[in-house]
Amino acid sequence: MTDRLIPGPHGSVPVRIYPVQGAAHTTAPGLVWLHGGGFAHGDLDMPEADWVAGQLAARGIGVVSVFYRLAPEPESGRAGVHFPVPSDDVLAAFDWTLSHAAGLGLDPEAISLGGASAGGALAAAAAVRLRDSGRRLPAKVLLAYPTVHAVLPEPSAELAATLDELPEEFRFRADDVARMNLNFAGDPAALVDPHAFPGGHDLTGLPPTLILNSDRDSLRASGEAYAAELGAAGVDVTCLREDNTVHGHLNTPEHPGALASIETMAAWLLSTAESHVPSSTKEAS
Repeated sequence: MTDRLIPGPHGSVPVRIYPVQGAAHTTAPGLVWLHGGGFAHGDLDMPEADWVAGQLAARGIGVVSVFYRLAPEPESGRAGVHFPVPSDDVLAAFDWTLSHAAGLGLDPEAISLGGASAGGALAAAAAVRLRDSGRRLPAKVLLAYPTVHAVLPEPSAELAATLDELPEEFRFRADDVARMNLNFAGDPAALVDPHAFPGGHDLTGLPPTLILNSDRDSLRASGEAYAAELGAAGVDVTCLREDNTVHGHLNTPEHPGALASIETMAAWLLSTAESHVPSSTKEAS
């Protein structure tokens, strides 16, 4: 892997490049990957960034992991940014990866965009921004336990029953999500911008999307609602959940669900679009 700085509209953006390991071919599919952390935390060293990228590279997918600018909570005392700055960093990293695909050993026609949790929100929103600007879309969009709605949707009866058994420290209340999202947005007006939170907006014309939710996770309500919205918009969407996991399970590589998710993610990224059923939502139990 290699760390480098790439140009962005707000200054340099740190990325970490994970070439395909032991590749015998000259080009491989690629993934621009965004860690989570509530828009306020996270870095390139956390397992959700480093371990995930390394595991995917070992399975034949070149990864560019992005350290986008963060929006720390006011009480942290740290300087930060708000929307659209982190999203601008993501678009800069995606465009840079496309333009440097040959040098990275990647197939420019197979560059996907993805992220986990808040990183999933940024990936989903960036895809909408690319569509609306008429720019090159990702080949696919990979969202791990994303939160893509400005207001957390109501959980299904099944999810509500699951959450009732979850310890409080593992739950995300709607008001907690609202505070997190407003901190990222910086202005209440940005909460209704589909380029900040695409859930509930026009999703037509987006690339094939995989949503991989954590099982025992309040934010599964957002991932499941988004999958339904994508399917209604005619997007090729697959919605799965990893059993017996809580939010952020890719940050715990020792949990069997983390490795199982890696296998699912890699297989989907390596598959062809023709292997998916158009305009469908598939839910694993």
